Amino acid sequence: MALLDENRLLPHDPSGRAIARQLYDSVKDVPIISPHGHVEPVWFAKNEAFSNPTELFITPDHYIVRMLVSQGITLDSLGIRRKNGSGNSKEPDPRSVWHIFAAHYHCFRGTPSRMWLDHVFETLFGMDVVLSADNADDYYDRIAACLRTDSFRPRALFDQFNIEVIATTESPLDPLESHQALALSDWNGRVITTYRPDAIINPHASATHDGGFAGAIEELGTITGLGTTSWHGYLDAHRDRRAYFRSFGATATDHGHPTAFTTVLDQTEAATLFDKALQGQISAHDAELFRGHMLVEMARMSCEDGMVMQLHAGSHRNHAQQIFDAFGADKGFDIPMLTDYVNGLKPLLNEMGHNPALKMILFTLDETTLSRELAPLAGAYPALLLGPAWWFFDSPDGMRRYRELTTETAGFYNTAGFNDDTRAFCSIPARHDVSRRVDCAYLADLVMRGRLGEDEAAIVAHDLAYGLAKKAYKL
Repeated sequence: MALLDENRLLPHDPSGRAIARQLYDSVKDVPIISPHGHVEPVWFAKNEAFSNPTELFITPDHYIVRMLVSQGITLDSLGIRRKNGSGNSKEPDPRSVWHIFAAHYHCFRGTPSRMWLDHVFETLFGMDVVLSADNADDYYDRIAACLRTDSFRPRALFDQFNIEVIATTESPLDPLESHQALALSDWNGRVITTYRPDAIINPHASATHDGGFAGAIEELGTITGLGTTSWHGYLDAHRDRRAYFRSFGATATDHGHPTAFTTVLDQTEAATLFDKALQGQISAHDAELFRGHMLVEMARMSCEDGMVMQLHAGSHRNHAQQIFDAFGADKGFDIPMLTDYVNGLKPLLNEMGHNPALKMILFTLDETTLSRELAPLAGAYPALLLGPAWWFFDSPDGMRRYRELTTETAGFYNTAGFNDDTRAFCSIPARHDVSRRVDCAYLADLVMRGRLGEDEAAIVAHDLAYGLAKKAYKL
């Protein structure tokens, strides 16, 4: 018995399946390029064994946590720590959390999480029956036993997963101690960082720094030794930190803005908004102006230093106020919302959209923009690339829709390949496998309809699985 159908996600008709299978077999074992993710660099720096199945699979994975919470399971009962240390006097035993997960495993039927999890359980741990309340302990004991062996330590799994490079994501205020340790180690795995400056760009930064925006800027000044309370000193500090991140392999920046709004302000006006932000007297409207101008400043710096920009817009962060107040950010309550890219990006693109020094990768949580806005933009502006189906649409059907909505206008070569964008380390091979299967199925359909030759489809399949991401992120 097996959890996985070897032809999952491939076409059901024999002719299409044969073509897709041949394409998939040609790319299924190519190395993984993971240019945008959120795994912890300390795992590779220390290379310590993962503590238990719950800490590996449940606690870091917001897809799992949010589904369980939607079924009435509290974050306290899942062992998620509160911001102030209050809550349960005793944290739940990891095995009891695993039992909750197993008892609700049926809730994941039909979701991409179920496909990723089944892939990991079978290929990594040899489990061949579906997880349930009845076999929860069998699963837990098998996984726990494996985690105690050297072959399941982070660096060994990195090699087993055939990862060529993986990028983590850090704040400019992060000293990058784990990346420093990796640079001094004798391990040859390539783990690089990514510059994520949201904490020092968003004036309403209480979600990312205890001291708010002013506290973050003060800390930035301490780290860089620059006068960050002045506008020009603040910009110089960005340049300083970007250079520091590049010294640890960074090739990209990442910007998680609520909208895609950009604007070009004169330096005096920008400095005035910066001063208001430091004083905690900036309105929501002015904060949006400041963020929009800072995207332009970041693009200018990317033209100077060659770092690829990534823009993730359209997420209403921390939608559940009571969850944010008690547990902090990133607890599964980020919700997609409408986003205007055509008007939002126009000021930035008017200034730098044709500058060969700029590459900007766009992601969306608003699928309605794919064919109407993003594919036409990326199909015209040389500075733009489309990121893959992202977050809530990082799924077999979402990936298929993405190809159908973008290819006719932007083609394949105005896209940035695939990235897994995950904190769940063990799911990385599963996510790349799903992407490769979906893309090969889509390419087989083009071949079947006479729109693409089989030889060309084989080239595109390899580019989608490997080459485009490597090129887009300058890896």
